[in-house]
Amino acid sequence: FSGGSGDGAVSGAEALRVPAVAAAVRVISEAAATLDLRIMERRDDGTESELTDHPMGQLLRGDANGWTSGFELIRDLAMAALTQDRGGLAWVNRVDGEAREIIQFRPGVLTVEFDMLTGEPTYRRQGEKIPAGDIIHVRGPFDRCPLSLAAEAIGAARMMERHAAKLFENGARPGGVITTPKQLGDKGVKSMIAAWRAAHDGPDKAGKTAILWDGASFSPLMLSSVDAQFLELRKFQILEIARAFRVSPTLLFDFDRATWANGEQAGKEFLTYTLEPWLKTLEAALGRALLTPAERQRRRFLFDRDDLTRADLATRATAISSLIAAKVLNPNTARSWLDLAPYDGGEIYQNPAINPERPAPAPSTPAREGPNGT
Repeated sequence: FSGGSGDGAVSGAEALRVPAVAAAVRVISEAAATLDLRIMERRDDGTESELTDHPMGQLLRGDANGWTSGFELIRDLAMAALTQDRGGLAWVNRVDGEAREIIQFRPGVLTVEFDMLTGEPTYRRQGEKIPAGDIIHVRGPFDRCPLSLAAEAIGAARMMERHAAKLFENGARPGGVITTPKQLGDKGVKSMIAAWRAAHDGPDKAGKTAILWDGASFSPLMLSSVDAQFLELRKFQILEIARAFRVSPTLLFDFDRATWANGEQAGKEFLTYTLEPWLKTLEAALGRALLTPAERQRRRFLFDRDDLTRADLATRATAISSLIAAKVLNPNTARSWLDLAPYDGGEIYQNPAINPERPAPAPSTPAREGPNGT
């Protein structure tokens, strides 16, 4: 990782020590990894169904290898794409043409070079060239990752954190200045400092009356306008980091301007404008490496976005009922959204408010004949 050429730029490892940066990277990568990953197949009629028994789906939903789960693999690929210019790289280990495991090596083991004219990547593992079809490669929209592009803004935030730490560490900023009309000499200055600290340093001695000698005077130092706005400057750097990663400040736990209304809208915007492009990138990268060219004609990887758009139960029930009544969904499809099993007759599209289920009419009883046969 290269943190940029500016004097205020920071390295990748140091940048992640800024809480706002770590929060932005985690909220994107972990949100993507928490979604269910499915392999969908398109039928001749244009509809899609999930392939639950596809070996690649089982590999990613279970363990990608002996020490990495599918969740950790997706999370780390997205995290690498956010923090490393080369993007996230993982190697698909195939035995007799069948993918058996997916391994994400430490940085430097897998390298990538791009053709100057076409941009075609060439991958190497410890110097040995390997086929592009054996590599899952997740990259952002630019030649450099968001962490690298925002290196100066992150560096400013990091320097402010250091300043704040030094400000409260051993009283880095003096509370005042002692002046004397006489020359004290080195010995006198040291004696005065030792006596002052013995009398006033430490929380237990706060508020005690200062006693000066030989005409000395104490002048307290006041905060400048820049010092008074230090907190505002730190908050502004959080906004800059949020812009760099395209996340709402509320997702970085900055709730200064958060309300119930804009908080809900920020969640929707996070899915639409921040997470969706990364999900599309992950789906395409997984498809290129784990599906054959023939399979890609009809099959694709799909993250289930429903978990992020799921509202409270009352709102969700109202929406599902409306879709069933409008004959957009049938009851069995709606039940699958709730992870419920289908039932017989639930595949019929009908409006239950117009065509309610009625009990079958009771069989008619023949009338009894009278004594005269009537």
